[in-house]
Amino acid sequence: MLKGLDPLLSPDLLFVLAAMGHGDELAIVDANFPALSNARRLIRLDGASAPRALQAVLSLMPLDDFVDAPMAVMEVVGDPTAIPGPVKEFQVVADNAEGRAVARKAIDRFAFYDRAKTAFAIVATGETRLYGCVLIKKGVIGPQE
Repeated sequence: MLKGLDPLLSPDLLFVLAAMGHGDELAIVDANFPALSNARRLIRLDGASAPRALQAVLSLMPLDDFVDAPMAVMEVVGDPTAIPGPVKEFQVVADNAEGRAVARKAIDRFAFYDRAKTAFAIVATGETRLYGCVLIKKGVIGPQE
């Protein structure tokens, strides 16, 4: 046990977050996502919802503020303007973690799959709601003054 860390941050997830560099992406995906067949590195958080996993990750990892949208979500097939419940929750979690409005981009399902395949790691959650998938890009922590 470690003090001050979110209990969802397993040793494997902590290693991945520490090993990632600026600009690397992490995919947090729902239970329907083909995580094992797409992951370079796979972390399982089967008991957690995707927004809760995002909250744990963003308690330690900064989002990239050098890009237009450090967060990408999967578009709803047949209704690209729809904003599913998990996506609304992702936005609240990211905004709270960063203390600012975080830009988000919705991308086609297959484009999301392609980006997830190149992500540093995929975190597979127990999220059962559809479209509970998000890609986040790691930022930097500046020098302490």
